Amino acid sequence: MVSRQALSSRLFGTFNILLLLLLVVLCIYPFYYIFIYSVSVPDQVSHRQIYLWPSGFTLINYRQIFGLDELARAAFISAARTIAGTAVTVFCTSMYAYALTKPQLRFRKTMYRITLATMYVSAGIIPWYITMKAYGLKDNFLLYVLPTAIIAFYLVLIKTYFEQLPAAMEESAMIDGANVMTIFLRIVLPLSLPVLAVAAIFSAVNQWNTWTDNFFLAPNLPTMQLVLLNFLTDQTSNLMALKTNMATVSSSDIQQVTPTSIRMTITMIATLPIVFVYPFFQRYFISGIMIGAVKG
Repeated sequence: MVSRQALSSRLFGTFNILLLLLLVVLCIYPFYYIFIYSVSVPDQVSHRQIYLWPSGFTLINYRQIFGLDELARAAFISAARTIAGTAVTVFCTSMYAYALTKPQLRFRKTMYRITLATMYVSAGIIPWYITMKAYGLKDNFLLYVLPTAIIAFYLVLIKTYFEQLPAAMEESAMIDGANVMTIFLRIVLPLSLPVLAVAAIFSAVNQWNTWTDNFFLAPNLPTMQLVLLNFLTDQTSNLMALKTNMATVSSSDIQQVTPTSIRMTITMIATLPIVFVYPFFQRYFISGIMIGAVKG
C-alpha cells in the first residue's frame, strides 16, 4: 500500500511536470505560430484562422525577403556587430575583471563600485547621444562595438568566477617565468570557459536585438532589427516597394504577399539565428551563472 507521503510526493511531481510542460508550450507556441503563418498562403490565412498547421504552403515570402538588397546588407551588419561586439565585450570585461581581482591594484574597490553604479544609474538618451556624437561614432560601425566593451553585469559574474580559481596556479606560472598577460590568456581564460560562454551568449543576444543605437546614430548602417521596425511601422509603403522588386514573380504570387505575412517572415528571420545558437551554450549556463553569482 502506497504511503500518504509517497502519494503526495508523486502528485506533487506530476503537478510540476504538467505545469512545466504548460510553460514550455506557452513559450514555444508564439514562435511556432509565427513560423506557420510565414509559410502559409496569405490569401488563405486572411479567410480563416490557423492554430496548429499552416494553411497551405508557400515560400514566396522568404524568397522575396531574401531577395531584398537592404535585408541582405542589414543581415551582414547585424552578424558583424554581433560577432565583433561579443568578442570585444567578453575580452575587455574579462580583462577588467581580472585586474580587479588583484590586491596590488590601487583603488580597485572604488573602480568596481563605480562600474556597478552604471547598472542602476543612467544619464539618459540625450547625454548618450551627445557623447557618442562627440566621440565621432555617428554613422560609424564602432558605435556597435565600443560602448559595450565593458558591461557591469558580466563584470560581476566574471570577476566572481575568477576569484574562485586557485591562486596556486598563477603563482606556479609566475615562478616558471610567465607574465601577467600569459597567465591571463593561457591559464585564466581557458579555465573560465563556462562563465565566458554565459557572458558571450548574453552579449550576442543583446547585440542582435538592439536597434536604438542604429535608429538614433547610424541610419546608414541598418541592422536586421531596424529593418524589421521599418516594416512594422510602415507596412503599406514597404509592401509596395517589395512588390515593385518582384519582376521575376508571377502576378498571382504578387497578390499573395500581404503586410502581415511579410512582417511574420522578417520576424522569423530575425529570430532564428539566436534560436539556433542558444542551445550550444546551454550546458555552460548552470555552472557559469551559479559559480559566478555566489558572491559579488
